[in-house]
Amino acid sequence: MLGRYVGKWLYDKGIPFDAANSPYFPPMVSAIQRAGPGVKPLTAYELSGPILDEEVEEVTNWIKEYKQSWPRACITLMSDGWLNKIVEEVGDKHVVQFITDNARACVSAGSKLMDKRKHLVWTLCTAHNIDLMLEEIDEIKIVKETLDEARLVSRFIYNHSKIIFLFR
Repeated sequence: MLGRYVGKWLYDKGIPFDAANSPYFPPMVSAIQRAGPGVKPLTAYELSGPILDEEVEEVTNWIKEYKQSWPRACITLMSDGWLNKIVEEVGDKHVVQFITDNARACVSAGSKLMDKRKHLVWTLCTAHNIDLMLEEIDEIKIVKETLDEARLVSRFIYNHSKIIFLFR
């Protein structure tokens, strides 16, 4: 019986079946079992407010602990913002590489950082470059027309949850 209700909830909300493989799924089921009969479902407010705040605090604390490992290990930075401030926060001697996209502002910031900190390795983001190439391919008329039609089909499918589950 429990499986049917969990399944209905997953199907209704379009949650991937792989969510059952989450390490947080078994503890959630156990917590519901321990709460016993009469437990009230969480509200959207609780999930988007106080419970989310608790999770943000937990992640923030994890990041603080992680930052303490920086003196013992070197790190690679990935950033789309001003890098110098981040390098100063981490500590110049703990950064070995930084990765940026190739937007004009990022290239300018990367060049300035390399002038100042010659020991760093600077790499342009490959994924960003591939994305730019794909955008150019999308400008080819036949490709654009084909992709526009594919997007229409995709939108139709994703706007109808029953169709999605037929495909899965």
